[in-house]
Amino acid sequence: MDRAPDSKSGCWGFESLLACQFSSNGREVDFLMDKIKVLFEKVKNFLNEAKIELKKVTWPTPKQTLASTSVVIIVVVIVSLFLGIVDFGISKIIRLTLG
Repeated sequence: MDRAPDSKSGCWGFESLLACQFSSNGREVDFLMDKIKVLFEKVKNFLNEAKIELKKVTWPTPKQTLASTSVVIIVVVIVSLFLGIVDFGISKIIRLTLG
């Protein structure tokens, strides 16, 4: 007896060469558990390597951090004042030009 056509074959009457697979013997569950274990091992390995690399980092002292932060804040204030003045000047020129 022929099988009914399915949507995957486009109703062309192809017969599947794959047998139906059931998890009655637990092989699929074991396979999934093995994949999960491999995934956890990869994550654990990555975190261990990241920890080793972070130990190699030369961290700045609090004094260096404060000095760098101060420089960044001062530069931001200077640039913002400059851009504010330029914006004000350009807007005045545009108002005078357009009326």
